[in-house]
Amino acid sequence: MRTCTVAGRMALVTLDGLVDVESASLGLFDSNPNRVFERWDEFREWAAGVAPGGQQFSDQSLGAPSPCPRQVFAIGLNYADHAAESGVAVPLDPLTFTKFPSSITGPNQSLRLPSGNVDWEAELVVVIGRSAKDVRAADAWSHVAGFTVGQDFSERVVQMQGSAPQFSLGKSFPGFGPTGPALVTVDELPDPGNLKIECVINGEIMQSSSTSNLVFSVPELISRLSAVCELLPGDLIFSGTPGGVGVSRKPMRYLIPGDQVVTSIEGIGEIRQVCVDGQR
Repeated sequence: MRTCTVAGRMALVTLDGLVDVESASLGLFDSNPNRVFERWDEFREWAAGVAPGGQQFSDQSLGAPSPCPRQVFAIGLNYADHAAESGVAVPLDPLTFTKFPSSITGPNQSLRLPSGNVDWEAELVVVIGRSAKDVRAADAWSHVAGFTVGQDFSERVVQMQGSAPQFSLGKSFPGFGPTGPALVTVDELPDPGNLKIECVINGEIMQSSSTSNLVFSVPELISRLSAVCELLPGDLIFSGTPGGVGVSRKPMRYLIPGDQVVTSIEGIGEIRQVCVDGQR
């Protein structure tokens, strides 16, 4: 099953177009995706019997599949090659920070650059579909609504400010958390633990890897995080980025106005940002 958000309303993606969830369910389910996540098991059962639809849409009308998550978890250094290019050891435990929810946006918006220090980080994003507390890794998949494509854009100077650097503010400027184009349930994917992930800027491949290279797998992340915080329906987990980010290049490379950033994950789709000058 695939869902998306169009003009703020949740829709099922079918081969013939989109089915508006609230209209097709005669009000049984809300148009707001985050309210649907609260009833995810019931929704999946209903959606299995929905006939294909034909509503069309423009890419610019697509929003984030989970537009108002209550919690956003992000994992640092979760690919060994990214840890190596950063000059640090692979963590023994998930290095966790947050992107504040106001940074979450849809898949095809412009990216306003607040400075000349903005970097890219392609990420597989996990959407939680069932509350999770003290979940074993072996049981974690049952708490996943699906996957989507994400970018963890980062203002590197702000990220590293302070005697003890804090990551979250530098990763939470407006538009720094694009996600989409759809939420894809794991049963749609031949191997949800082995998906090709890429970031291409102006036609040049910057990052290319597989989610099989995650240090902490999706089930392990859910287990580790839920041992501390209850994961709630609609919450997001940005699972980490592979090697190839701009700050680790020689010379360093950051995004500039006019750059086109395309991030894709096998079986899910792609998101696209065009960078514009956002400096005041």
